[in-house]
Amino acid sequence: MSGAPATTTHPASGKTFFGHPLGLKTLFFTEMWERFSYYGMRAFLVVFIVTPVAQGGLGESRATAGIFYALYGSLIYLMSLPGGWVADRLIGQRKAVLIGGIVIMCGHITLAIPKEGAFLAGLGLLVLGTGLLKPNVSTIVGQLYDKNDIRRDAGYTIYYMGINIGAFFAPIVCGFLAQSEIFRHFLAGGVVTAYVPLLGLDLLSVSGPGINPNHAWHFGFGAAAVGMGFGVVQFVLGWKHLGDAGAHPTRPDPATSTPTPAPVYAIVGASVAIIGLVTYLLFDKYGIDKASIADSFGVGLLVISIALFTILHKYIARDADERRRVRAMMVLFLGCLSFFGLFEQAGSTLSLFAEEKVHRTVLGIDFPSSYYQFINAAFVVMLAPLFGWLWIRLARQHREPTSVTKFSIGMVIAAASFMVMLPAVLGPVADGGKVSGLYLFAFYLVSTMAELCLSPVGLSTMNKLAPARLASFVMGIWFLATAVGYYIAGRAEEKVGKLAVALDLGTGGLYYLLILFGLVMALVMFLLAGPVKRMLAEGDADNTPTPSQSAG
Repeated sequence: MSGAPATTTHPASGKTFFGHPLGLKTLFFTEMWERFSYYGMRAFLVVFIVTPVAQGGLGESRATAGIFYALYGSLIYLMSLPGGWVADRLIGQRKAVLIGGIVIMCGHITLAIPKEGAFLAGLGLLVLGTGLLKPNVSTIVGQLYDKNDIRRDAGYTIYYMGINIGAFFAPIVCGFLAQSEIFRHFLAGGVVTAYVPLLGLDLLSVSGPGINPNHAWHFGFGAAAVGMGFGVVQFVLGWKHLGDAGAHPTRPDPATSTPTPAPVYAIVGASVAIIGLVTYLLFDKYGIDKASIADSFGVGLLVISIALFTILHKYIARDADERRRVRAMMVLFLGCLSFFGLFEQAGSTLSLFAEEKVHRTVLGIDFPSSYYQFINAAFVVMLAPLFGWLWIRLARQHREPTSVTKFSIGMVIAAASFMVMLPAVLGPVADGGKVSGLYLFAFYLVSTMAELCLSPVGLSTMNKLAPARLASFVMGIWFLATAVGYYIAGRAEEKVGKLAVALDLGTGGLYYLLILFGLVMALVMFLLAGPVKRMLAEGDADNTPTPSQSAG
């Protein structure tokens, strides 16, 4: 495929952002604040769902919390398909990002209202807004670089670091407001004092407003809304640094383009129909239970994925080279959904593990369960520059692994992250006790290394494989894979847990099966790396070669 447009969009002044186009700074901070809003509420979402109504939560079961997590996470990324198409064909990526950010902010504001019905309405707005913003801001990043610019992978890694700066602070800020006993004491009318230990001074004492402390959850949602508001303002102020990137839709020339709107409309229509149906049925119309709804939704994701690649390969690809690249996308798609099926356990299985099985004090600091969500982001911020440097160095030496090989390495490391948890699960937890939070620190260190082998690399590679006329739509395919991964993560504890019980695998059964899944998918990726590299090399023989065939 032709790849994203080769554009140089940074200003003529020559100013750069860490050696990259200045527009990367605008996108860096836009996505930083969007991820602040997302990870801020995700940090306590599952715990909020299972918390009893008397304590301000929804009072649902663990299985139902997993279903909500699976459907919400899947729908957010599923909407990237129509969101990418709308940007490609109708309004351009830049307007899509702006509108999406505003809708996301409205969604968090709705969640901040402690009224019945606000929860689902707020999640619905988050789904719509993220579907517009997420694939398009990532696409604009790629349009800041020429196709052959070796800085591209490093640029995506820096951009990915911005995501994780937002994700670092979000659980601390939003989690403090939602779960901290200090803030709940303040809301109930208590006095909170700012104390400086080294000086022995009380700087400020403030009395709370005297309201129901169970509303603390909704202050956490409100903080996420404020974060997204900052993101919208920053994006508007930095608009001028983006040049032509994402400014206009890519309308095809009727004389030269392949007539493919109908299949695309079908995918968009199917996605929207599924979203509407699931939302309707979640109100338990017709007496359908949530587990059946979730199972049906999983089948729908499978059908959409198969239909999508069938249409891309048969109707949208214009020649043999484009069809080869679609097949390469299929491999990346499989690797992505497999990885996120493991990685996103952080917001479901491990979030509940932190709430129920981990001591609340780490190194003398009180840790609500939501705080543990910042650890992954902290490690990304520390390790992302190292990985960005590593890929550039290996590329210059012509030793960089192909993307599929990187995926294989990432899956092995992801499996190893669950091995780290086995001493805790088989030891104190098996005896009904609790473990140190340092286990979660170790888990997130290992899983972060897996993430940096896969996620920013996958974003960059999908952008390079995409035809210019469908740049955001193809990025939406990556997020569809993430949607499937979220679905797997949300249902894993229930479904995989039941399988572990049926196989009589004992206390560590869930973890054994997750480790096995990761290793099997690593082997699959390793076996496919060579054929994909050879397949794309055949296409390069008839086209201008690119340095570092990382799409292989």
